[in-house]
Amino acid sequence: MPQSFEEIFSELKEKLKVEDIEFVDFKVVDPEGRWRHLTIPRSKFTREFLESGLGFDGSSYGYSRVEDSDLLLVPDLSTARLEPAEEEQVLSLVGDIFRVSGSSEKERFTHDPRGTSKRATKYLQESGIADEFRISPEYEFYVFDSARFYYGDNVGAFSLSSPEQPDRGPKGEGSSHPLPKSGGYHAPRPGDSIAKLRNRITSFLESQGVSVKYHHHELGGAGESEIEVDFTNLPEVADETLFIKHAVRTIAASVGKSATFMPKPLNDFPGNGMHLHHYLRKNGENLFAGEKYGGLSQLALYFLGGLIEHGKSLSGITNPTTNSYRRLISGHEAPVDLVFGGANRSAAIRIPGYVESKEKKRVELRTVDATCNPYLAYSAVLMAGIDGIEKQIDPIDRDYGPMEQNIYELQEDRKEGIKSVPNSLASALEALEKDHAYLLKEEVFRETQIKNWLRLKRKEKNSLEDKPHPFEHVLYYDL
Repeated sequence: MPQSFEEIFSELKEKLKVEDIEFVDFKVVDPEGRWRHLTIPRSKFTREFLESGLGFDGSSYGYSRVEDSDLLLVPDLSTARLEPAEEEQVLSLVGDIFRVSGSSEKERFTHDPRGTSKRATKYLQESGIADEFRISPEYEFYVFDSARFYYGDNVGAFSLSSPEQPDRGPKGEGSSHPLPKSGGYHAPRPGDSIAKLRNRITSFLESQGVSVKYHHHELGGAGESEIEVDFTNLPEVADETLFIKHAVRTIAASVGKSATFMPKPLNDFPGNGMHLHHYLRKNGENLFAGEKYGGLSQLALYFLGGLIEHGKSLSGITNPTTNSYRRLISGHEAPVDLVFGGANRSAAIRIPGYVESKEKKRVELRTVDATCNPYLAYSAVLMAGIDGIEKQIDPIDRDYGPMEQNIYELQEDRKEGIKSVPNSLASALEALEKDHAYLLKEEVFRETQIKNWLRLKRKEKNSLEDKPHPFEHVLYYDL
């Protein structure tokens, strides 16, 4: 049975005392997926304080207008972990968001992304389809020795350096064991310059209850890495996603390096994705295992059909930045075609061929990147899959696959009829605006929540559109 508030509170009080932890950090996610935080001294860690919550200005996060901006952060004690790379130990707790109301009962804030993930899980369970949505993300990120970027009225540039890049001259500072731009996959030492850092990050994550399957150097030869973790349920996996990103960046910074999950930080280098391995489980049984194509069940194929059917609109949540679409380019490592295939890495959805166990049978959605708000993205993926099950969207009947060929090498006439992800944030948001009824079932997402998301993301998109790109000077300055 889950522990009660009193049981967890008593354990945490004892932990603070025994381990001499002086501060408690409270984290809450903003609409875009960034953690915000505030900190209290140990003396304020009381039952009354935790139950009443911490007030904050929701308008500063982008949740509400200034005239109606008082919100409450109420910590979830079950999320307790230690902060990474602190000189002194700090306990960290993730919170839910509530509205300030006149009654003694707290009112859940309907736009709270963490609340959305809980409603999605409840919808799955009440549908009778499954008990659990199991997810294992692959976290890809770059680690640089330095990262500088700036933009002003008359200047705009970025400069990212990695010791894995080759020397540019006799006085170069690059590695004596350089890696090719796209030749870093599972690179050995000494070419893999950040293996020690990944070991340190992994040791910390394991100490805080995150089960890491493995880590390795990824394809990009300028410090691209990957950490893959074991399966976790929604919404806990979204908590874990933000914790992992926070730990990677914080521990990298503690040794003088800079880590980014940005989808396309470097020109002509592979981008960072966040492939999602996932399946449904009921009464401990993997519902995706069966006798259909690739060892999948018919239910799994329906789920997969829903992902492809709503693939364009999903992109508006799973790939929510302008930079996301620098990565999603046809012919590159990232898949853009909304089809499925067995072990086919050029397809948007892959059925891993190395998985033979029925207990581990799953599908992999390869388009997602880590700039998403994980609570919203994972919930949207679940709702699209449920819609496929409820409507019995068979991907084979609809010619969504299976695709066994390298899609990048198909002739254009043979690619006709294959849907692809949007080619820009503007197109993705337009698709989401037109196709989001599947997200609104039982008010898992709210219409006002979708509208606020579209408003925030269009404002972000518009902020880029009237600014010249530095490469445009290369192309057009002398025209």
